[in-house]
Amino acid sequence: MKILVTGATGFVGRRVVSRLRETGFDIRIASRLPQRLAGADDAVALPGADAQQEAFLALMRDVTHVVHCAALNNDRSAGATDFRTVNAMLTGRLAQAAATRTDGRFIYLSSIRAVAGAGFSGTIGEATPPAPQCAYGRSKREGEIAMLEAFAAAGRDGATALRLPPVYGEGTKGNLHGLMRLAATGLPLPTAALTAVRSLVSQDAVAGAVTHLLTRPAPPRPTYVLGDASPVAMSEIITAFRRGYGRPARLPPMPAWPFRILATLAGKQAAWQALVATQVCDSSLLASEGWAREADTLGRLEELARQESRSPFP
Repeated sequence: MKILVTGATGFVGRRVVSRLRETGFDIRIASRLPQRLAGADDAVALPGADAQQEAFLALMRDVTHVVHCAALNNDRSAGATDFRTVNAMLTGRLAQAAATRTDGRFIYLSSIRAVAGAGFSGTIGEATPPAPQCAYGRSKREGEIAMLEAFAAAGRDGATALRLPPVYGEGTKGNLHGLMRLAATGLPLPTAALTAVRSLVSQDAVAGAVTHLLTRPAPPRPTYVLGDASPVAMSEIITAFRRGYGRPARLPPMPAWPFRILATLAGKQAAWQALVATQVCDSSLLASEGWAREADTLGRLEELARQESRSPFP
């Protein structure tokens, strides 16, 4: 049984490939960055969204399942067209080929941004109506739709989207990477501005979810929301990082209103709203089907910072 993993050299894709190999699967890896594939076994360049269909069908030779990790991520500077091309059109082309040439499952790593914007406060579950608020989120939602439509057109089930909150682990990127840098400075930070609660998910837990869905006999549902067992407050995230760096928490009880006013004056209201928004991911559905969630989020974050302290930021 062979699994095609796209984005296999990326932050999450690397861990997915490692876990699948540990489980005993044969792997074909594909990347939009062929230079990263040098020396790898059964490695191919991922065709562009405008490639001939034959190129996508060739990827599926001897493949049973597809895990689609490749994406243009939200932490990059890109336009709406770029996001749509990579996250929606490319996903649709892959799903069409998989639906006709494989007999297994198609797992698409999506994002909670396909459902809600960064400023949304509330709980996100599978039943939450999708209301993406940015080009990245809209492109991920379009990718979900394109994947499901491709499998429906072929009269098949087995396609599923995993909606991920911020992912942490070795090589953490995006806003969490920014928080790590901030924590590393040791600067005092106002507790009142860090009360928001967030769901995160570990890199290992994502890889575990993929493996679980590929080995579970029952077909997957169309979407799952992932998240660690318990959400954590922003202040707890900073404190965990600082413990890992061997620094004091330094979170004085300062009020939040001066910072809110400064953000307003600077035209950063959206950024402020994103900072104070509480977003909790209800991942109980996949957990009820046997997926093991990460239970020690803060301990993992602390260890991540401890590892980073041995290899300082560039």
